[in-house]
Amino acid sequence: MTVLRVADLTVRHASGARAVRGVGFAVEEGEALGIVGESGAGKTALALALTGLLPEGAHVAGSVRLRGAELLGRTDAELSRVRGKDLAMVFQDPLSALSPVQKVGDQIAEAVRVHSAAGRAAARSRAVDLLELVGMPDAARRARAYPHELSGGMRQRVMIAMALAHDPVAIVADEPTAALDATVQARVLDVLRAAREASGAAVVLISHDPGVVAGFADRVMVMREGRVVEAGTVEEVHRRPQSPYTRGLLRSTPRPGDVSRPRTGRPVVLRVEGLARHYPLTRGTLTRRRVGEVRAVDGVSFDVREGETLALVGESGSGKTTTLMEVLRLTRPQEGRVIVFGHDTAALRTAHRKALRKDVQVVFQDPYASLNPRMRVADILAEPLTAHRMPIGGRVEEFLAMVGLEPGHARRFPHALSGGQRQRVALARALALEPRLLLLDEPVSALDAAVQAGVMELLEGLRERLGLACLFVTHDLALVRGFADRVAVMHRGRVVEIGSVPDVYGAPAHPYTRALLDAIPSPDPERDRRTRFLLHDDPSDPRPMGIALGCRFRTRCPHHATLTPDDKHLCEDHDPMPRAIGADHSAACHHPLVPAKAER
Repeated sequence: MTVLRVADLTVRHASGARAVRGVGFAVEEGEALGIVGESGAGKTALALALTGLLPEGAHVAGSVRLRGAELLGRTDAELSRVRGKDLAMVFQDPLSALSPVQKVGDQIAEAVRVHSAAGRAAARSRAVDLLELVGMPDAARRARAYPHELSGGMRQRVMIAMALAHDPVAIVADEPTAALDATVQARVLDVLRAAREASGAAVVLISHDPGVVAGFADRVMVMREGRVVEAGTVEEVHRRPQSPYTRGLLRSTPRPGDVSRPRTGRPVVLRVEGLARHYPLTRGTLTRRRVGEVRAVDGVSFDVREGETLALVGESGSGKTTTLMEVLRLTRPQEGRVIVFGHDTAALRTAHRKALRKDVQVVFQDPYASLNPRMRVADILAEPLTAHRMPIGGRVEEFLAMVGLEPGHARRFPHALSGGQRQRVALARALALEPRLLLLDEPVSALDAAVQAGVMELLEGLRERLGLACLFVTHDLALVRGFADRVAVMHRGRVVEIGSVPDVYGAPAHPYTRALLDAIPSPDPERDRRTRFLLHDDPSDPRPMGIALGCRFRTRCPHHATLTPDDKHLCEDHDPMPRAIGADHSAACHHPLVPAKAER
């Protein structure tokens, strides 16, 4: 039975721009349709048109039928009786979609009562049941939390619970996993999949990532500039794409590199030894008292050699960015040592530190926040040269050409550039002083897959040509495989596995690394529907009270339940130290998935 049928749908904004141009499709009961495309393809405008949530002034034409009933042309009051009941929406950013002043359980209960005669108590009970349905840990307690007290994955589960409140016949999910870690993304997609199977609802999943759609949808529709350029089953589109645009979109998914360069004979550019950064944990309102500490970074050690890229990977909250910022400060760390180009940062004087900063540059995650909005691109690129009293001349045009931008971009302000262009400007600014060490903090996480591929290809070419050493922070392990030489996997402030990319990806020794790798979305539909090595809880959950000894990962470890009692005691009583797995591969695990070197 066809649940949702769209015919010749057109959306034109108040400005006159046409966001959707003659789109049509049908979704059957229990079926999942994936809609993919880059930013500006018209995906979100399509989703808002389906649910009647377009901004004022937008004009919609065509037909949208839900179980045969036409939705276009209805008043907002009439649509309100359909939205949330028969047609549900899961938004991209749950933090902005949820009220910050209401507990999440009350918000779900409100959604229950809008379309039913349930009393307050019954609605609250239903809210807890819905949270349990979407796999929320300790649902009754979480229902009493405010949105800011939950992690991104948990907030998205709240949104899905609200969408399921009245057993809708169709669910529209607009980029529901775009801002989440791979492991959380995998769990959210599993929740959506289970919800679809339990309710029989038709699902329209919108994403810019072909890999996300490959593992979830039955059919896929590719959009570009408001039009459908290709449609078919997931297997047909991913294995035999007909449109050049679709082929380019699929090629933008990172591919394995698996080639690491030898380290011998190359000088060490950066060495980190026993680095730690602890923050006090306090409670109270009028009188704050210290009740413990958060160990954001706790004994991290690694080195980066000339021309080499080391990737720090892990979920949000693992300590990756804190580690990078400790290096960037070039000051005495709280504990441990940071040695840059042979200089211990704890012993640097102010003048020496400023001179050293010329050789250590950074590219941040959000270029729009890191670029001055009141300065033109030319001034932004000239600023570092001015600060270090270096001649400018015609170097601005040279920098723009180096990152693939036109001379005309020099006259623009950051808001007049696309996300990819802004990140290229940020990269050009970082390279203006010809650094020897480049720190990259999630440099492409906010970009579409195709734009990501372009920026990463640019970075790879610049690294090869300039001989840069890079410390690359990311939660996207798919990017790492094609860009980095070595990878260090972080979990709750510690490096749990480190080694060359071929070794770590080919034979992960730590269960956490295995779970991260299994969570990577794949553009291959068959591979992405494999059995995953999933984690038990959310990475942003508060650390369990009383766990001061033993392995910090044991409460999440899928391997822990299979151990003998004696082996479990080892995990509970002793903190694992790094053990050699190979020549350039070690893991901090009592029971590694790959035999340790000493056990061979």
